[in-house]
Amino acid sequence: MSFSSHNLKVLIIVPAFNEAKQIKAVIEDIRVHAPYADIVVVNDGSGDDTLQQALLTGAAVLNLPYNLGIGGAVQTGYLHAMNGGYDIAVQIDGDGQHDPADLRQLLSDLVNSGADMVIGSRFLDKAGYQSTWMRKIGIRLLSTLVSRLTGHQATDTTSGFRVCGRRAISLFAQLYPTDYPEVESLILLNNHGLRFIETPVTMRRRAFGKSSITALKSMYYMIKVTLAIFLSHSWKAGREQPS
Repeated sequence: MSFSSHNLKVLIIVPAFNEAKQIKAVIEDIRVHAPYADIVVVNDGSGDDTLQQALLTGAAVLNLPYNLGIGGAVQTGYLHAMNGGYDIAVQIDGDGQHDPADLRQLLSDLVNSGADMVIGSRFLDKAGYQSTWMRKIGIRLLSTLVSRLTGHQATDTTSGFRVCGRRAISLFAQLYPTDYPEVESLILLNNHGLRFIETPVTMRRRAFGKSSITALKSMYYMIKVTLAIFLSHSWKAGREQPS
């Protein structure tokens, strides 16, 4: 069964930090493939013209006065979705790497599976841009850890291309990890009895700029996220102990 937008309010959240060169193209691309959805750009304290370029698209824009990081920007979007009574919230990065052509399949899988979140994975079909070998190794290690701790298959734990239903929207509006939240949010979902699945998508290279994650930051990321995963999982185990 394919996705039908009738009777469902869909919000697409586009977190953006210094994405002035591509934000207009990203919004235009989303509108081509998802004319039924509302769009909100969360300008995360950009130092360039991201705010002005986003406003020119006619999309709703939430302007953060200073940079909160991806976690704060995304949670701002989920708060907007919860307060607006949206049934579905979609995360699409503002750098142009996510292809909105994959959105209808992600939405269909959310509606038809009964899952609370669907993650777009570049590693299921291994199509499109696959990232560097160093990052792929890190992602594979984190994905294996998350899969074992949650009992749900995870192949692309760092993907920011995600579709969430009402329960996940409500949770993320209240609680959302900061700093590098993609992996930790999966543990958070599982801790609260919510379920995620994955759907293959095609990732594209950035048209402009470069990732802020250097080799040194990747090492820090791995250590921090691994510790956070075990701490979060221990918190769940502690809750389940009989009093």
